[in-house]
Amino acid sequence: MEEDRYIVKKGNVTIKEIAFDAKVSIATVSMILNNKDKKISEATRNRVLEIAKDLNYIPNTMARSLITRQTKTIGLIMPDITNPFFPEIARGAEDKASQSHYSIIYCNTDDNIGREDQYINTLTEKMVDGIILAHSSDREESSYGLNRNRVPIVLIDRDFSFPNIVGKVLVNNKDASFKGVNYLLEKGYEKIVYIAGPMTTQTAKDRLDGYKMALSERGVEYRDNYVKIGDYKAQWGELAVKEFLNEGISFDSIFCGNDLIAIGAIKALKNAGMQVPEDVGIIGFDDIYMASMMDPELTTIRQPNYEMGFRAAELLINEINDRSENIEKGNMDVKKIILETELIIRKSS
Repeated sequence: MEEDRYIVKKGNVTIKEIAFDAKVSIATVSMILNNKDKKISEATRNRVLEIAKDLNYIPNTMARSLITRQTKTIGLIMPDITNPFFPEIARGAEDKASQSHYSIIYCNTDDNIGREDQYINTLTEKMVDGIILAHSSDREESSYGLNRNRVPIVLIDRDFSFPNIVGKVLVNNKDASFKGVNYLLEKGYEKIVYIAGPMTTQTAKDRLDGYKMALSERGVEYRDNYVKIGDYKAQWGELAVKEFLNEGISFDSIFCGNDLIAIGAIKALKNAGMQVPEDVGIIGFDDIYMASMMDPELTTIRQPNYEMGFRAAELLINEINDRSENIEKGNMDVKKIILETELIIRKSS
């Protein structure tokens, strides 16, 4: 029968067909499917959604994006997905995106600025509405990808200054490392060496400043040979400890640029016949899930990485929704969110 022609149809369904079956207007179906149905009754809403589900309705996102100029998609670019710190950021961002009916495209750069620039270009070409970026350690050397970018970017974890960045979600790294080193000094440690990440990021620079500030306030002399600069991997922590030992540097504790460095350092100390914390105290940074499973359990500085991801996605989505209005008003100030860290005291110090 003519009146049943849409009910039996499956696949390639349009909102016109859903409207016919639900006996409502096309505009009503459109509002319901786009979550703009505040004045529509619950019964009508449920009927439309049930029919759409029964007909296997799949929205034409490309057609919708041509009208709204939004794809409901954001990019998330991270430097090292194998570092357990970053998956929790991704989880927080995905949870917020899902709540707001957005999808996420994940990109892992292996901390390579060339790949990072390539991903920024690719995401822009794919018409994502915005990007969350934890940038490469070498970002200071180039702004090529950011120069070509045409969508709003929210920085996370690592700071950077550039005109088309609309928001930042960070922690106070200087204060965090100050708290960690100060704790070691309060415990009676005096010869505190620092195994750092690359000094090409503001994050690493701030953590070094916090280390220096803690020593200075306690009247402990800062020594250049007590600091080794490398990357954020466990292998670097292991290598740096071997270098300290080979150079004959006397130390009673180690402050580490992240937990992976600390894990490598503990391995090297054990291989050298040294006990943690009896011979050497150790503090990490991040509080990744492995920190509490170490032997001994790792004292560390906890970053709210899930919240960082969640708040970054929230900030970006709000900016996307408000962007046209902000541009018209000339209000393009960078929004900055600074989250708190926490010293987690365990058995390694």
